[in-house]
Amino acid sequence: MKKLYNYALQLRIWKDTHGQDLIEYALMAGFVAVAAGAVMPNVASSISTIFSKVSTTMSKAATTGS
Repeated sequence: MKKLYNYALQLRIWKDTHGQDLIEYALMAGFVAVAAGAVMPNVASSISTIFSKVSTTMSKAATTGS
């Protein structure tokens, strides 16, 4: 019976799509930023700075558990 419950739980996890839109928007924003950096080289340093700040903030949040 426990094996059947575990199988049902796995199926439910695979069907769960909450948060999928957020990931898609983040990927699209990253693609637009990379494309903008390739087209406009003077903007590339600003984009790099922004991604560094986001990375630092995400790392801090992951270590503090916030």
